[in-house]
Parts: sequence; structure tokens; C-alpha cells
Amino acid sequence: MRDKKLIALVVLLIALSLGHDFDHIARGDIRWQLLPIVFFVAKYAFLGLGLFFTLKNKLGPLFWAITAGLVVALGWLAHFSPFTDQTPQYIFHAYEKPA
Repeated sequence: MRDKKLIALVVLLIALSLGHDFDHIARGDIRWQLLPIVFFVAKYAFLGLGLFFTLKNKLGPLFWAITAGLVVALGWLAHFSPFTDQTPQYIFHAYEKPA
């Protein structure tokens, strides 16, 4: 039996991820070289295949919990760690208006 709440959360995750990527593109943070394109394709292939196998009842909440933990760790490294140049202040000041 399909877990409709889990599937809705996964679809929301993919939509928010697309929004995040479009934000980076709009701010001009993405240089269109091979590495970012490979990263985007790999990320959405992983999420799409995960959703596909979740719909086929081959993957479940444990897979998505581990995936969410990895995403949180990568998000921290990308925006909150001392090694990043994409701090929240940088992102906030990249726009003319706060909204």
C-alpha cells in the first residue's frame, strides 16, 4: 500500500529543490560548465528514481530519512559552515528587496 503522505512530501521536496536551483540560476551563481550540469542531472535522477521506486513499493521511509539526513548535512556545508561563500547574509544581499 502506498504511503500518500510520504509521496506528497517527496514531490514537495523535488519542487522545493527545483526552486532552490532556479534561485541559484537567477542570482548567477551557476557557471554552466560540465560539473554543475552533471550534478543537476544526478540529483534529479536520484530523486526521480527514488520516487519511482517508492511508487512501486520498493523504497520506503527509511530511504527518505537517510536521504533527508544527507541533504541537511550538505545544506549545512553549503550555506552555514565556515568553509562556504554562500552564507545567508550573502544570499539576502544578492536581492534588491527582501521579498
